[in-house]
Amino acid sequence: MPTALITGASRGVGAQIARALAPTHDLLLGGRGSAELDALATELDGASTFPVDLTDHESLEAATEAIGSLDVLVHSAGVASSLEAVADTPADEWRYILEVNLVAAAELTRLLLPALRAAAGHVVFLNSGAGIRVNPGWTPYAASKFGLKALADGLRLEEPSLRVTSVFPGRVDTDMQRDIVAIEGGAYDPSKFLKPETVAAAVAQAIATPPDAHPTDVVLRPTGR
Repeated sequence: MPTALITGASRGVGAQIARALAPTHDLLLGGRGSAELDALATELDGASTFPVDLTDHESLEAATEAIGSLDVLVHSAGVASSLEAVADTPADEWRYILEVNLVAAAELTRLLLPALRAAAGHVVFLNSGAGIRVNPGWTPYAASKFGLKALADGLRLEEPSLRVTSVFPGRVDTDMQRDIVAIEGGAYDPSKFLKPETVAAAVAQAIATPPDAHPTDVVLRPTGR
């Protein structure tokens, strides 16, 4: 079977992407070492963990050295911002958001390009509605996601042997979303958000697209149903 590496696989959308791809791919489950990551590997019999901090570039380089061929790379890892106005956002917050959401994805992609080229592989970037439109209080996060779109678009032009897909979901029912709604001071209503399984299904469908087509951008919005 083809091999897929999924970052942020320990929970949320990343874990659901792993479950969606498990029937058709050998999986490398990326994430910081944790009981959740180990439990998912046990659940998905035959999956292996890829326990590395994506912002530790030396460890990341060492972890990727043994990967000679890779069919699919899914970038699902990411963090939200503190929901502060530009006037109140210090430089350290900007650096943290950009390092995790953008620089780490760029570096992992760079390190795995030889393996992806060997397999004529597919790179999927889990972006966000914030990668299309900026809302007040979300500027650092949106900047990281606009940058992620630029990374995907540039990679697509520079690496014609690869397929590169950006997925732009609206807000998703995850633990992170609960934390965000709590910061916003609202009541949490899961029906207002996309299900993680729905986003995972869209990712799996993009990957399963026959090779004569290149799915470049996928936009998902919640219907409230």
